[in-house]
Amino acid sequence: MSLIGSLIAFVVGLLVGGLAIFIAASVVADTRDYSHAVFTALFGAIVWGLSELLLSWVPLVGDFIPLIAWIWVIRRRYGTSWLHSGIIGFIAWGSAILVLAVLPFAGITDAVGVPFT
Repeated sequence: MSLIGSLIAFVVGLLVGGLAIFIAASVVADTRDYSHAVFTALFGAIVWGLSELLLSWVPLVGDFIPLIAWIWVIRRRYGTSWLHSGIIGFIAWGSAILVLAVLPFAGITDAVGVPFT
């Protein structure tokens, strides 16, 4: 894939991840700010990637730590409890799965900001 194609896939994936977080946060935290959700998806993707890079080698919990870090980002950005942040994360994940079921027809196969591993 070319650099332009990769950049387009990243932007569309980020918007899809933001949409998933927006849907989840609107249900759980009663917020209606899509741009806040997109930046949450971006920060969440960065924190997920860094924590996975640095801590994936830890036995038994190395794969779990990035998920906790991603939920922590949601918690900090929306000011919710751990439980509500986890619910937002779960709903965002499910929403992204549904949206991404349709997007392969347009060539998009991943959402930035919503973990799938």
